[in-house]
Amino acid sequence: MSIEIVTKEDLQHFRRQLLEDLQEILKIEPQIQKEWLKGNEVRQLLKISTGTLQNLRLNGTLPFTKIGGIIFYNAKGIDALLNGNLNKKQLNSKR
Repeated sequence: MSIEIVTKEDLQHFRRQLLEDLQEILKIEPQIQKEWLKGNEVRQLLKISTGTLQNLRLNGTLPFTKIGGIIFYNAKGIDALLNGNLNKKQLNSKR
């Protein structure tokens, strides 16, 4: 059995390498988000039913455009809707 001595410098090198590896793993690549989403994509994103999506569209809560028979929803409009409905009490409790 051989004995290896670990020095302070070895531990610091290991720490730096570990941090670099973790940063590389956790690096979030910017995802290309589509500007326009179809209904099924919006339903999956918001985790809502077809009827709820239709209600949001009909009561004017969620803006949309229709081309032919396909309804498209603007991704920025969905973000604005979600951010606009933030509860101020919830925001303050998260701080």
